[in-house]
Parts: sequence; structure tokens; C-alpha cells
Amino acid sequence: MSETNSQHIVNTAMTLKQRYAEGKRNFNGANLGNADLQGVDLKGSDFSYADLSEANLNSANLRGCDFSFANLSQANLQDADLRGALLFSTDLRQANLKGAKLEKADCDRTTHFPQKFDPAQVGLQIKDLPK
Repeated sequence: MSETNSQHIVNTAMTLKQRYAEGKRNFNGANLGNADLQGVDLKGSDFSYADLSEANLNSANLRGCDFSFANLSQANLQDADLRGALLFSTDLRQANLKGAKLEKADCDRTTHFPQKFDPAQVGLQIKDLPK
């Protein structure tokens, strides 16, 4: 049985943390622009198509999260753990990725990175988008 959030779009950091604590992991389409999520543990969550632009995710545990088609532009991902994350067609323009752990995360050629960012240098794997 698949979980849906169709009737409960997450749009505040407090709601997100509460739903995660309840065992929910589907935050597809969440509207969390400018949210303060510093140091939060959200591993294994689905943030596909979510808006996390300008969010503070400094030191957050985002291992294995799905950020496909998400907007993380200008987000603070400094020291965040993104190992194993899905970054297909993710907008990371002007994001702070300093110290972010990105080993074994997957991206594709439509993923947008900050200028002068080298995905291969941090262990990102460029793949074709799954069908």
C-alpha cells in the first residue's frame, strides 16, 4: 500500500519533522522554500518535485533521499550527508555544497550544479534517468 500526501502537502519545517517522527517518508511536492532544517535527520525520504530553495539543510542527514526534479537552488547543504541520494534533474544552482558528502549519489546530465562544481570530484555518479 503506497503512502500519499495528496491531502497533506507539507509546507513547514515543524510539520515535516512531525510527519517524519510519525514514520512518514513521502514528502513529494513539499513546499519548504526557506525552511530551517539544520541538522535534521530525514534519511530515506522522498522529496521529488519538492521546493527546498534557500532552505537551511546544514549538517542534515539526507542519506538515500530522492530529490529528483526538486528545487534546491540557493539551499545551504554545507556538511549535509547526501550519500546515496537521487539527484536526477535536481536544481542545485547557487547551493552551498561545501563539505557535503555526495559519495554514491546519482545525478544525470540535466542536474544543475553551482558554477565550478565538479560532480566527479566528490564521488557523484552521472547516470541516465531511470525509466
